Amino acid sequence: MTRAARRGLVARMKPVFAIVLGAALLGGAPHAHAMVGGAPADENGLGRFVVTVVGSRGNFCSGALIAPDIVLTAAHCVPADATTKIVAFDARRQPTLLDARRVAAHPHYNSGGIANHRASADVALVQLAAPMAGKSVAPLGHPRMPINAGARFTVAGIGVTRRGDGKSGGTVRAATLAATGRPGTLQIRLVDPATNNARDGLGACTGDSGGPVFETQDGREVVVGVVSWSTAAGNTSGCGGLTGVTPLTLYRDWIARTAQGWRGR
Repeated sequence: MTRAARRGLVARMKPVFAIVLGAALLGGAPHAHAMVGGAPADENGLGRFVVTVVGSRGNFCSGALIAPDIVLTAAHCVPADATTKIVAFDARRQPTLLDARRVAAHPHYNSGGIANHRASADVALVQLAAPMAGKSVAPLGHPRMPINAGARFTVAGIGVTRRGDGKSGGTVRAATLAATGRPGTLQIRLVDPATNNARDGLGACTGDSGGPVFETQDGREVVVGVVSWSTAAGNTSGCGGLTGVTPLTLYRDWIARTAQGWRGR
């Protein structure tokens, strides 16, 4: 995104969102970092499903459009005391803010669990005040069970290519990672198979929180989870080591019931 576009976005927003998103796009917000390790741009591939989620308390995350007016993201991206909006870009990459009509985090979400990299119901839905144009609706699924170590998943999100470099943000990027440890219905831990958590590699960072995690099923990519947390190599604080994913296996029914209730069907 050009500096002119950023300035235009800030000028059109309410003051609190001007501070939040302006700082995030320039690298100053606490959640400005995202996909690291040189992941390639993917605006027209899986990126066609990915949206930017911002909030009045500094939250800056990714999400996936799963219906024309509904975004799937992480619960920790939409705190109850924040006002949430979705960023939309036109064909010239000019941004506007879209209002949220309703926001719902899963009732079993535990913020302390996610902060400590433990499994939790870290999923949430945002209903837009009007359908979103210019994005495709992502198909939902859940991981094929059992999940074996080494199974491949693709993570997509927005943000910087190098940790701490906010100037490289604003582009959807995707990385194919491998399951490690003991993946299951509560949590999946992904790693760059080229580095295996021994040194920093491809992986999600904070701006990718809430971003969709895809698995190839029957010849197409379906969303099977959301990004919840990350570490640097060796499980230290940072990015480029592990990417923690909340799979949708246990939460598909809640997603369907909530969305259908909102839409009256």
